[in-house]
Amino acid sequence: MNDLLQVVDWSRAQFALTAIYHWLFVPLTLGLGILCAVMETIYVRTGNDFWKRTTKFWLRLFGINFAIGVATGIILEFEFGTNWSNYSHFVGDIFGAPLAIEGIMAFFMESTFVAVVFFGWNKVSKGFHLASTWLTAIGANISALWILVANSWMQYPVGCTFNLDTVRNEMTSFWDVLLSPVAVNKFTHTVTSSFVLAAIFVMGVSAWYLLKKRETEMAKKSIMLASAFGLVFSLITALTGDRSGAIVAEVQPMKLAAMEALYDGEEGAELVIAGIMRPEEQRTGNDDAFHFKIAVPKMLSIMSYRDADAYVAGINDLVNGNPEHGIMSAAEKMERGRVAIAELARYRDAKLAGDEETINEIRAEFDPETEEGQEFLSNYFAYFGYGYLNSPEDTVPNVPLLFWMFRIMVGLGTFFVLLCGAMLWAAYKDRLERCPWLLWAAIFSVPLAYLAGQAGWCVAEVGRQPWVIQNLMPTSIAASQIGSGAVITTFFIFLALFSVLLAAELRIMFKQISIGPDKE
Repeated sequence: MNDLLQVVDWSRAQFALTAIYHWLFVPLTLGLGILCAVMETIYVRTGNDFWKRTTKFWLRLFGINFAIGVATGIILEFEFGTNWSNYSHFVGDIFGAPLAIEGIMAFFMESTFVAVVFFGWNKVSKGFHLASTWLTAIGANISALWILVANSWMQYPVGCTFNLDTVRNEMTSFWDVLLSPVAVNKFTHTVTSSFVLAAIFVMGVSAWYLLKKRETEMAKKSIMLASAFGLVFSLITALTGDRSGAIVAEVQPMKLAAMEALYDGEEGAELVIAGIMRPEEQRTGNDDAFHFKIAVPKMLSIMSYRDADAYVAGINDLVNGNPEHGIMSAAEKMERGRVAIAELARYRDAKLAGDEETINEIRAEFDPETEEGQEFLSNYFAYFGYGYLNSPEDTVPNVPLLFWMFRIMVGLGTFFVLLCGAMLWAAYKDRLERCPWLLWAAIFSVPLAYLAGQAGWCVAEVGRQPWVIQNLMPTSIAASQIGSGAVITTFFIFLALFSVLLAAELRIMFKQISIGPDKE
């Protein structure tokens, strides 16, 4: 048992490590590809070689980042099979579909046209090269679409049914999986936030050139384009973030309660802007959750349910239950989950014994086409994963981590709106060189943009713990049955490998920025 717990913990650590490193490269790829395509479009339409030179410079940085992002992404996908084989067996028929489409549709599109992008200058027509740049950028974002669809299904499993004989979930509606509200909003929120990061990256590098009094024309025009791009998409990111909060309130209420450190549910719940939390052993309810806080009355209810007086469930409600508001306790869900698990065991025994009467009885319970099946699936199998939990408190994620990561993400997102607006105004008025403080702010905002992205993924992934699939499979039973030593060894191998890759990228990036655009 101790070794199994070590396998789970180290597998989680290894996957988190890979995901964190991977997301250092992906968002810049998604946004910078689009910006480069826009720059090349301007070049093709105007015939101005300045934009060709500018496009080639930013494409060079895009290519460095793209190559390393692909390497970490491949490792991430392989870890589902190596470290999470129970998960892969349980939902492979669903989870594997978007990953396969990503490989066929997006990865091949990117790999086909990226060669033209970097080696096709003066070898193919302007129009074909421009199309290749757009297709490479679009391919990267389509790749993100399918990955995010797969991740969204883990947060909100829909469009599937359970196969008793194979003990697997199988897809029944591809469109329900693709167009679920979680998937649509996660894609738009993640991609637009990546566009903001790319805009800030371009602004930061360009600001460095202005401070160094180098490549001033390229820097000013790049800032003009990137700041407008960043302002538009930072506002869209804020809108999709607001929508995310409403969706989380609907499908993952425990995540919302933990993000807001809301222990006791309230009508007209306040939104805590910032606060100093008490140690965990001192927190039992809302009154003793904070030493000090700044809050906006009723705002959490408005943001969650668009109703100032709406009831927002707290952690204690979700753990202990609240019959007045129709909230079932975690203990009751655990009991119902164990009933579903017991029925699976009974079905297996009946098949071994050839007991057709019991087999048909249990099949009816799991048949969504029958009234009996609809009742059993909604009242018992819907809580299948709870049957593997040890205590109701296991349903509570890390409250302080979520509380602060959420506020870091939102706070930085607000700052980026102001930064992009200020940079756009200064560029439009041709005052950038007279505002060195603003240029320095742009430079220091580049690592902050990466921090905001990591904080967002922390909220998304830590917030759904203990679930690898919401309500259906806890993380503790999803791991592969392998020795902990193998996972620990590969963790440190990946740590060293990814650190080397990151150091190599930073060195190459800094060198290329120092060299600047090619002289043509």
